[in-house]
Amino acid sequence: MPRLSARVERPLAMNLGTMAHAARMRAGLTQAEVARRVGVQLEVYGRIERGEMFPSVPTLRRICVALEIPSDELLGLDAPQPLGLRRLVSAARGLRNSQLRLLHRLAESLHPSPREE
Repeated sequence: MPRLSARVERPLAMNLGTMAHAARMRAGLTQAEVARRVGVQLEVYGRIERGEMFPSVPTLRRICVALEIPSDELLGLDAPQPLGLRRLVSAARGLRNSQLRLLHRLAESLHPSPREE
């Protein structure tokens, strides 16, 4: 199975470690408690949390369960949307296709794509 390139894996591992540490602190758990729940050695979990090691997918899943955190959050993929954007998306859900096209054209006119600048 191909591995992630070091250029991609290192920042992802660092982010995962930071998020795991924050979730563990919120949960009031020690590294030893999480390692036991995940089924890995304390040293291994410590390396994951320090961003020195990226866990396998099954281990990542067990970390999510142990820390009660969604995988998207642990991987940093669920960046919070600004309140205004959330409201816009919520309002757009009820629009007809013709209205969505108009909204899209309006948005493009306010923020032209780089090729148009």
